[in-house]
Amino acid sequence: MKIQLIRNATLWIEYGGVTFLVDPMLSEQGVNPPIFNTENDRKNPLVPLPGNVQQWLQPDAILVTHLHPDHWDEAAVSLLPHSIPVLCQDGNQDTISAQGFEQVTVIEPSLTFRGVTLTRTSGQHGTGDIGELMGRVSGFIFQAEGEPTLYIAGDTIWCEDVRQALDMYTPDWTIVNAGGARFLTGGHITMDDQDVVDLCAYAPHTSIVAVHMDAINHCLVTREKLQARLEEEGLLNRVAIPQDGEWFGQ
Repeated sequence: MKIQLIRNATLWIEYGGVTFLVDPMLSEQGVNPPIFNTENDRKNPLVPLPGNVQQWLQPDAILVTHLHPDHWDEAAVSLLPHSIPVLCQDGNQDTISAQGFEQVTVIEPSLTFRGVTLTRTSGQHGTGDIGELMGRVSGFIFQAEGEPTLYIAGDTIWCEDVRQALDMYTPDWTIVNAGGARFLTGGHITMDDQDVVDLCAYAPHTSIVAVHMDAINHCLVTREKLQARLEEEGLLNRVAIPQDGEWFGQ
């Protein structure tokens, strides 16, 4: 297993001999407006891609956790060949098909793609009314012979859904969206530094990777802030915080 953090939640995954592009946000820096109802007006994405976009346009499959534009943007729809298989949660397939993609498959609850078994997990994209407005989100478990079990938690806070996935699949690796995204009202809608600390305490068996930081204007937990918190807690050896373009895995 080899994984590259491209930017934000966008990942290039080489797993079981298959390449996956996860949650492609391929826009150039600053071409999109800020997320509405947030504390700053910085245009998105905040940073450029860490290389030429062409290198990420020919995966074996695209995996989309949900359709928010920081996970599936107009640039991805335009640039990616529409013949590439797209794997998604139930409820998103009609939109993706209407955008011209020819092979859209729902993962519910599991799907085996070229020897790699993908299983959908649930999450909670915030609490209360805001959580309801954010809609359904998914995470995914990757399993294949000779590979570590990988859990991509997706856009979720620390919640019972995540605990259940950790208990059921005991993943070797867990990737979390840890930018603490939030609006002017309500609580955070993706994991923040406290959630990552709680995850470390709950699942000492898993190697944690924190992504989805420093790229979108409403993600207020930066890499620097998360690293400082983990240092305070003595957890720096438990959580990797890759830079854009950085590879990790085993």
